[in-house]
Amino acid sequence: MSGRVGDLSPKQEEILTEFRGRIQDILPDLPAQHDHYLLRWLRARSFNVQKSEAMIRKHLDFRRKMKVDSIISDWKPPEVIEKFVSGGMCGYDKEGSPIWYDVIGPLDPKGLLLSATKQDFMKTKIRDTEMMQRECRRQSEKLGKNVEAISLIYDCEGLGLKHIWKPAIETYGEILSMFEENYPEGLKRVFLIKAPKMFPMAYNLIKHFLCEETRRKIIVLGSNWQEVLRKHIDPDQLPVVYGGTLTDPDGDPRCRTMLKYGGTVPRSYYVQDSVKVQYDSSVTISRGSVLQLEYDVTAPSSLLRWQFASDGADIGFGVYRQTKEGGGQKVAEMLQILPSERYNAHLVPEDSCLTCPEPGVYVLCFDNSYSILQSKRVSYKVEVLPPSDGPTQSSHSRGDGRLQ
Repeated sequence: MSGRVGDLSPKQEEILTEFRGRIQDILPDLPAQHDHYLLRWLRARSFNVQKSEAMIRKHLDFRRKMKVDSIISDWKPPEVIEKFVSGGMCGYDKEGSPIWYDVIGPLDPKGLLLSATKQDFMKTKIRDTEMMQRECRRQSEKLGKNVEAISLIYDCEGLGLKHIWKPAIETYGEILSMFEENYPEGLKRVFLIKAPKMFPMAYNLIKHFLCEETRRKIIVLGSNWQEVLRKHIDPDQLPVVYGGTLTDPDGDPRCRTMLKYGGTVPRSYYVQDSVKVQYDSSVTISRGSVLQLEYDVTAPSSLLRWQFASDGADIGFGVYRQTKEGGGQKVAEMLQILPSERYNAHLVPEDSCLTCPEPGVYVLCFDNSYSILQSKRVSYKVEVLPPSDGPTQSSHSRGDGRLQ
C-alpha cells in the first residue's frame, strides 16, 4: 500500500482518522485539510501518528513565525537575489506536475552571501516553494486529480570549487533541512544533468541534510539526459536548451522570461562595502557562552531594532521576554519572541526589528554555546523606538550584559 488516497490499508485508514482527530484544533490554520494533504505528513513519518502530529504542529509554528501565509504577496526578495539567483519554474511534466529548474553553474555563492542575509535566502526559498505549492493546487483543479509534488531539474554544468565554499554549503544545508521538515513529499523526482567529475564530492557535503526517501528520488542522468527528460516531459513543455521545443515568444531557446541564469554579483551589491554602521558597543563572547542584553520596553507596540556584526564566524541570535520580575532568567525560562538562529553576521551585518506586543523586559541573546573552540567578537547597536503617538523612550540597556 502506497499510503495515498485510494491505496490505504485498513490500518492506515485507522491512523488517518486518528491523526485528523488529534490535530482538529489546528486544522483551520493549515493550508489544506483534505486527506491528500494529511497523508503527506503521515508518509513522511512512516504512519507514526505521534511523530506526524509533532511534525505538523511544528510546521504551523514555522508558518506563523515566517509569516508564510502572506509571504508571496507581502515580501519581495532583495534585488541582488532577484537578479543573480538562477533557476525558476518552466513547464509541466507528463503527469501535470510543475517543473522547477536549478541552474548551478552561473551562481556566485560568495557574491550572493556577501550581499544578502542567510535569512533572505531562506525566505526566498519559502516563497518559491509556496508559489510551487499554489501551482500544484491550480493543476489539481485544472486536471481534476491530485497534484501535490514537483519535478526538479538540477543543471550541474559548471559546478566548481566556488560552489562548495563552506558558508554556501552551510546555508544550502539549512535550506534543505527547512524544506524537508516543512514540505514533506513535495518532490516527485529530481533529475541531475550534466554532472561533472567533482559532483560526488559536492553531493557528499549535502546529502546528510536529505532524508532517505528524498535521496531515493534523485536520478543522476548520463549523456542521454535529453532523451530521458523527454520520456517524462513533452517536448513543448521542455526548453530547447534542455532538449525540447519550448522557446520564449521571441524565440529564445533558453526561455529567459521563465528561467534566470544568474551571473557574477557586482561588488556594488556587497553589504560590507556599502553599509558603515556606527555600533555602540563591542563584546567578546567566550566559547560555549551566551550573552544576554536586557531592555525595558514601557509601551506596547514599541519597535525594538538591532544591528550587529561578528568577526570571523557566525553567531546565534534570538529575542525573548522575561516572565518574572527580578531578571536573571535562563533562556529556557523566558517567553520566546524570535527563535534563536545562527546568522552569517561576519559576512553581512544584521539589521532587523520587531514590534513588541506588550511592555516588559526584552532580552537579546547572542548565542555562542555551540562553539567549543572559538570566542566571537560582536559589535552591536540596539534601539527601542516608541509607538508613533508615544513619548521617546531611552534605548539603553538596563545594565551590562550577562554571560551564561
